[in-house]
Amino acid sequence: MIDFMSRIGASPGRSTHTLGLRASRAIFDVREKISAFFNVRDSSRMAFCGNATEAINTAILGVLSPHDRVVVSALEHNSVMRPLGFLAKDRNITVTVAPCDEFGMTDPERFERTLKSGVKLAVVNHGSNVSGSVAPVEVLGKIARSHGAVFMVDSAQTAGIIPIDVEAMNIDVLAFSGHKSLYGPMGVGGLYVREGISVRPLKYGGTGSNSDSDDQPEFSPDIYESGTLNAPGIAGLGAGLDFVLSEGFERIQSHGFVLAQRFCDKVRVIPGITVIGPRDRKRMLPTVSLTVRGIDHGLVARRLSDDYGICARMGLHCAPNAHRALGTFPQGSIRFSFGFFNNEEDVDVIVGALKTILTTSP
Repeated sequence: MIDFMSRIGASPGRSTHTLGLRASRAIFDVREKISAFFNVRDSSRMAFCGNATEAINTAILGVLSPHDRVVVSALEHNSVMRPLGFLAKDRNITVTVAPCDEFGMTDPERFERTLKSGVKLAVVNHGSNVSGSVAPVEVLGKIARSHGAVFMVDSAQTAGIIPIDVEAMNIDVLAFSGHKSLYGPMGVGGLYVREGISVRPLKYGGTGSNSDSDDQPEFSPDIYESGTLNAPGIAGLGAGLDFVLSEGFERIQSHGFVLAQRFCDKVRVIPGITVIGPRDRKRMLPTVSLTVRGIDHGLVARRLSDDYGICARMGLHCAPNAHRALGTFPQGSIRFSFGFFNNEEDVDVIVGALKTILTTSP
């Protein structure tokens, strides 16, 4: 990012001077790289956004028309549920929730039963930011397509941990975040829209193309990229992708799963703690949520931070529907997310801190 700002510093797609062309080339290179990462055959179908939420809003508001029907999983984030809630009031759309089991797993047969009355859009959270469960998107995508629904996947939690192939997984629309497991900076994400899927843009304005017309360009990615892109952030995303590719999915997955399993095994035996999700963490995200009986979760999180320097998220995690499905609403849970730069010592420190807090809190 510093290299982009110090060596280039120009706005991409706006000028033909040397620095402008270098900026455009830098953006193009990352677009090619992230497209290959998701097996997107035509990189022009990949648009950059400010974050996954912007990408999700673009797709939901751009696909749905009045009185359309939508199916979502029971684990959706507010980035999905709030635009749908707005459209339920504004365009009279109907939202149906496909249920999950007590571990946060979406059953394909129950998912298909929700699609039989004509659904325009099916939205699935690839990985839950609450339970850590990973949806069988390849199977769900095949089902959605067989019923004529546009299949959209929110990969904010999984991109960089779980391999994603938009072709093999039958994904029509993909939203991703750059600042999580792609190791890019905050303020950058992206949206893939398969050719043949019509999505109206969320924003209208200057794109550097068709400047003689008052109409928004109709071709991708320009149709979705009005205004100056976060070019330094996109450059940082490219560096994050390089890191993920150099380490490899297998090593990143294995490291996170080992830490999450170690943590689960140790905290499950602590009286008063309940871990959300199955005992076996295989094929799940290294995200672990737990509840603590008899102690306010806010107090636990504050003591973890103030006394031990441990950063944990407590509450509903912007996913109240997931907590309703998992039986942890309205109190929510305390969540620990293990990344590539954590180690087993970190896990043991957290476990020790939790034991102390539970035995010393009033």
